Amino acid sequence: MGWGIISTWEMAHEGTKKGASILKNGGKAPEAVTEAIKEVENNPEYVSVGFGGLPNENGDVELDAGYMNGDTLSAGMTGAVKNIKNPVILAKNLSEERFNIFLTGKGAEKYALEKGLEKRNMLTEKSENEYKRRVEDVSKKLLSPYEGHDTVGVVAVDNFSTVIAATSTSGLFMKKEGRLGDSPVIGSGFYADSDTGGAVATGLGEDLMKGCISYETVRLMKEGKKPQEAAEIAVKNLDKKLTDKRGKSGDISVVCMNRYGEWGAFSNTREFKFVVCCEGKEPEIYKIEDYKVIKI
Repeated sequence: MGWGIISTWEMAHEGTKKGASILKNGGKAPEAVTEAIKEVENNPEYVSVGFGGLPNENGDVELDAGYMNGDTLSAGMTGAVKNIKNPVILAKNLSEERFNIFLTGKGAEKYALEKGLEKRNMLTEKSENEYKRRVEDVSKKLLSPYEGHDTVGVVAVDNFSTVIAATSTSGLFMKKEGRLGDSPVIGSGFYADSDTGGAVATGLGEDLMKGCISYETVRLMKEGKKPQEAAEIAVKNLDKKLTDKRGKSGDISVVCMNRYGEWGAFSNTREFKFVVCCEGKEPEIYKIEDYKVIKI
């Protein structure tokens, strides 16, 4: 086939269009993926990623991101970062280091500023008001605070057969300070190998990490499974194992693409949306509804 790009959630539609344009014009996957994710990170309307992200239990926005280059298996990861714009770029910078590739908290923030990344208050009035409303709801209505964990994840393959996978999120709403989910964890939130393909995940990080779901999806593709089959097997197997051993499973959604630009997606939720663009086509929004892939 050729180049392709796939992203989690409908919020990534504009970013996917930007990434697709880069690939269409002969650009490379690293730029396509980071530009696609930055488009989401910079939009305060998307309250689960980047600027205006969902606050933690203290009302602070802590951001996580991961990035992997499938040509070299170089990966960069960051978590619990405050006041740094575009954490995906921070993760990409870390992937270019030989050591210290996973930095969190103040150490990650110090590194980001040394690299010239922009310092910015990532809490918006909208997300602050949502935090206050949810605190009141949890207190008065005895509701669970842990709702909202929509990671933006992107996989792209370019005309040079380079596969890149990356993620960015603010994590669980009202999470404990310092909490990390799957998104910045290599093999769980993201994985890329240019010999095979790449995958990214979104859902309940505490459960996604228990199955190294992104690595497992790529491993299945390496064994010869088509991307769609690999995504279905990986999600169904982890969902079943968690249910058998723990009595329940959280949300698990995966999108993937092989080195030829063929793609797949699957979810154990009732409805999960994602965006795809391949060579010769425009970006299209799909959804998994009742375990079937449907074009919107």
